[in-house]
Amino acid sequence: MMTVDHRYSHLETVRSALSVFVYPVQYVVNLPVTFIRWTEESLVTHNVLIEENERLRKERLVLNSKLQKFEILESENERLRKLLESSFKLNDRVLIAELLAVDMQPFRHTVVINKGKREGAYDGQPIVDANGIMGQIVHVGPFSSTVLLITDPTHSIPVQINRNGLRAIAVGTGQRQSLQLEYLPNNADVRMGDLIVSSGLGSRFPSGYPVGVVTDIKLDPAEPFAKVIVAPSAKLDQSREVLLVWPNNYSGPKADNDGYAVNL
Repeated sequence: MMTVDHRYSHLETVRSALSVFVYPVQYVVNLPVTFIRWTEESLVTHNVLIEENERLRKERLVLNSKLQKFEILESENERLRKLLESSFKLNDRVLIAELLAVDMQPFRHTVVINKGKREGAYDGQPIVDANGIMGQIVHVGPFSSTVLLITDPTHSIPVQINRNGLRAIAVGTGQRQSLQLEYLPNNADVRMGDLIVSSGLGSRFPSGYPVGVVTDIKLDPAEPFAKVIVAPSAKLDQSREVLLVWPNNYSGPKADNDGYAVNL
């Protein structure tokens, strides 16, 4: 028994010593197999990552597209909300319309809206947005109308200074963001930042609705009137939805379908 144990221990020592010398040989022999397996796993992992990245890229594009649509809808809802709030302030019958075309030539400022005779639109009808008066209709078709903006040099509107009730006429200058008040004497009580509103004279435009804000005052002793520049309140180059207004005293033709209009 002792002889067996001694031989077994001796063999175990030899086996351990041989394993030390054999291990590098086994490692080298197995190295190609290990390398091939690692390469296959790496390629599989690489392909999976490529496919995953491609899938994520497509999902990101879809999500970005949806996000843009949501942002557009949010902006549109905000515009319509402001427009609706504006319609309550008017206390007149109104109708929402959308812009179809814009013509902003140097001396011709007009837009085309998608409402016409079918909805009861008429020549001279006032058009406003959520911030102020935009202009008036100058041509009515069956399904669309042309609106002359207040900045057009041929347009004028009776106004008054909201602070003191001083009356004047606001005329277009041909510039997109500029009106001029006429017939204000040099000693008139007008100040920078004064709010200019429609006076309602002539019964065409709703009274007390914003027209613009005074941004410049020039006094020339040689001239009988002051040169007062006003920035329009309406977003003439931004608004996409507008309101057609039927003043309470309007007695002209009615719309073919009164369901389009809203009495407020």
